[in-house]
Amino acid sequence: MTNPIATPGPADVRAAQAAIRPYARRTPVLRAELGGRPLVLKLEHLQLSGAFKLRGALNSMIGGPRPARVVTASGGNHGLGVAMAAALLGLPATVYVPETVPEAKAVRIEAAGAELIRHGRTYGEAAARALDAAGEPGTRYLHAYDEPLVIAGQGTVGAEIVEDVPEVDAVLVAVGGGGLASGVSLGIGERSVFAVEPEHCRALNAALEAGEPVDVEIDSVASSALGATRVGELPFRLLNSPRVTSVLVSDKELRTAQYLLWDEFRLVVEPAAAVPLAAWLAGRVDASLPCVVLCGANV
Repeated sequence: MTNPIATPGPADVRAAQAAIRPYARRTPVLRAELGGRPLVLKLEHLQLSGAFKLRGALNSMIGGPRPARVVTASGGNHGLGVAMAAALLGLPATVYVPETVPEAKAVRIEAAGAELIRHGRTYGEAAARALDAAGEPGTRYLHAYDEPLVIAGQGTVGAEIVEDVPEVDAVLVAVGGGGLASGVSLGIGERSVFAVEPEHCRALNAALEAGEPVDVEIDSVASSALGATRVGELPFRLLNSPRVTSVLVSDKELRTAQYLLWDEFRLVVEPAAAVPLAAWLAGRVDASLPCVVLCGANV
């Protein structure tokens, strides 16, 4: 019988802040107002890799045993984060992606110095092949979201939010496999989390309904970033909490939010990054001063 993986805590997020500080960008916040309502935007799409994934990848590589090389699977953003983190730390990396990966993300992964291998139609198929490759001596598999060090690294987004704007009472964040949302929940103290997903890309929402992670079908314009068919075990453990509210939005609503970010603020983000703002615009968030995490810009 194997021991369960230890659940990360707030102390792990603080440790991650110190570990990644020399490498990752501390992204700014923007205090804004829309329709007479105040909100804060966390501009994480300005991260070095164009998405938050760099944080978790760095923390995992720094905090875990140093391998000869790293292997991972990704729909795009995690692979880019791993590729850039590996380059910063002087490690070779191989990234397995589904054949449906957006070409813009594939090009950037290779430009960062990683070997790119396309396999399968879904993230799950790419991940299965990556796990096989990770069996080679000296190779370490870096999970996109179901790993304590990765979750703690993503939690530094939340820690920065409350340091910069302590009066924020809720954080809105998009959910794929759950690494960012669960990490943020650790980094923001007792504040509320609104975990937002597209209606047809709802791994966390389905898991909360079932009481455990379950497989779901995915079909959304945001699925290249939020396309996990099953929420992670560790993220589910952290997000199955009274502090967390699951919210769904339609593709039309998230596209409207994406365009609004450009029209109002000249911010270019990918569809996944607009998902939490769509929930706020639709009136599905109860908070006095929410912070919306704009998680990526790899359009």
